[in-house]
Amino acid sequence: MGHDFKFKELDAEGLETLLAISKANRFNKWMFDTIQPYLKGNTLEIGSGIGNISHYFLKGNHSIALSDLRENYLGFLQKEFRGHPTLKGIYNIDLIDKDFDQKQNAQLNTFDSVFALNVIEHVQDDALALSNCKKLLKPGGTLLILVPAFQQLYNSLDRELFHFRRYTSTTLEEKIKQSGFTVSKSFYFNALGIPAWFWGGLVSKTISSTQMNAYNNLVPLARLYDRIVFNKLGLSVVCVAKNIV
Repeated sequence: MGHDFKFKELDAEGLETLLAISKANRFNKWMFDTIQPYLKGNTLEIGSGIGNISHYFLKGNHSIALSDLRENYLGFLQKEFRGHPTLKGIYNIDLIDKDFDQKQNAQLNTFDSVFALNVIEHVQDDALALSNCKKLLKPGGTLLILVPAFQQLYNSLDRELFHFRRYTSTTLEEKIKQSGFTVSKSFYFNALGIPAWFWGGLVSKTISSTQMNAYNNLVPLARLYDRIVFNKLGLSVVCVAKNIV
């Protein structure tokens, strides 16, 4: 899309957003409830950040490994979750590392499920990222990807958060199929968030705790609205796929 971002080891805007979202318990639980039914067995989360969704998997005693590519986020995860009985590991994983196979050798063909929430849009070479996700999965394993939807919504929030692009269900499915998966299902998530995102892009460059708290209070309505529109519209798009061999 013509965006050129330089990787930041300390991502202040991203951290501010994650901290704001961390307090949105209803929103995080809704996202967890949406994705969890598709994820079985030994599971890996790509881009765990500070553990906003990881928390719910571990609270429910799901077998899960966490990962990120930034040392400060890995520190958060270690401090918060180390020693949990169903935590299988915390890994430094960069999906576009040129030495990916060598660095992640112990994790290759290991997982029954791999998921990445709001990760792939941060990667310029998303095809490579998806291909490396495939290498982490067992044959027949499940990949779940959630990304921002609709390029028409791209605004200052996307730029500040280093989003290279937004997707539709069609473009995401095509990209995942090209990486050697068969698509099981795709759907949109959080339709009520569209006007909030549009407005947020007009008035600010980051998602504040005040904005997130206000939206958190609307989550029961947002859940209902997604059912009313049959998940045919949303601020995000989710794709579930199988690793074919």
